[in-house]
Amino acid sequence: MEKVGERFESGEYFLSELIMSAEIFKGVMEIVGPKLKKANVKPLGKIRIGTVQRDVHYIGKNLVIALLEVAGFEVIDLGEDVPPEKFVEAIREHKPDIVGMSGLLTLATESMKNTVDAIKEAGLRNNVKIIIGGGRVNEDAYRYVGADAWADNASKGVKICKELIAG
Repeated sequence: MEKVGERFESGEYFLSELIMSAEIFKGVMEIVGPKLKKANVKPLGKIRIGTVQRDVHYIGKNLVIALLEVAGFEVIDLGEDVPPEKFVEAIREHKPDIVGMSGLLTLATESMKNTVDAIKEAGLRNNVKIIIGGGRVNEDAYRYVGADAWADNASKGVKICKELIAG
């Protein structure tokens, strides 16, 4: 999957190849995953991810989840149209290393900021790294939101999550 991601980033593969590869690998992981858990393979890190409030897009988020799982992360999908309180609750309950916020719509940036603000107000901001991603995410959005990182494609997001875990 890393090679697929590299080929996607270089333009050799297109989104359809990336999605198809992720689906195939996800099917393989459904078979192999339980065996890995029995072998006590420690996850690379814990990630909680969701599409922020007022945005219901999920294809990009689901693709990122598939690639994160392939990379060895334990991922819990919070769903779509996730209010800030649900992100805060997930941090309290699961103590993830990283929280991922996805959004395709322009208005998602404001929802991401509201969510980061809620995490700060709950006193949890120093406990978790935050990455934002989606079609409208860029350097300006990342700075405005107050995240630790951003990505505008799935394979780049996985690389950044690995870097965030490494410190």
